[in-house]
Amino acid sequence: MGLWTLIMKGGYIMIPILICGILTLAIIIERLIYTKNAQIDSEKFIKEIEELLKKRKIKDAIEKCDKHNKPVPNIIKSGLVKLDRTRDEIKETINDTANHQIPELEKYLGILATIATVAPLLGLLGTVTGMIKAFMVIEMKEGLVHPGELARGIWEALVTTVGGLVVAIPAYLAYNYFVTRVNNFILDMEKSATRLIDIIFLIKSEDEE
Repeated sequence: MGLWTLIMKGGYIMIPILICGILTLAIIIERLIYTKNAQIDSEKFIKEIEELLKKRKIKDAIEKCDKHNKPVPNIIKSGLVKLDRTRDEIKETINDTANHQIPELEKYLGILATIATVAPLLGLLGTVTGMIKAFMVIEMKEGLVHPGELARGIWEALVTTVGGLVVAIPAYLAYNYFVTRVNNFILDMEKSATRLIDIIFLIKSEDEE
């Protein structure tokens, strides 16, 4: 029996389950590509920025950030363009930039979480409708039922249950994985922001001396 034939035995409930499956796959692929492209060795990058700042090459440091359109370089750039401001103003600017980066990092994760919750419920709905169909056959035949006559309802019950779980499990695992990745990005941004502010005001204090 082919996969498509098996899916068709699940009835109409399999349509939303399939849509959820396609969405899950698309989101996982998109988020994997995004997080890979957004990743950067923040420790190495901030050291390079520090070296440029020590040489007073502010413009070069900003240009270096422009070459990497990623969360950490973006918040560092926001601090560099406000170099002449107070510590609080620089910190506020960096925080604002970080707050704009976070929604992009968390994009589509809400959909994954919803699918992980809804897919098993759709499977359960299919189980219930399948069993209803089976019992309707029993009622119509007044109990004198050949097992084959119940097959349609039982198939629907079993296939939708499996379909819901097959979609929900990867969606749930992917959601947790990407939440962890987002938290790591946020931690990197916080560390980089703190380090940048310390570097800026260390250099400013040296200049004042």
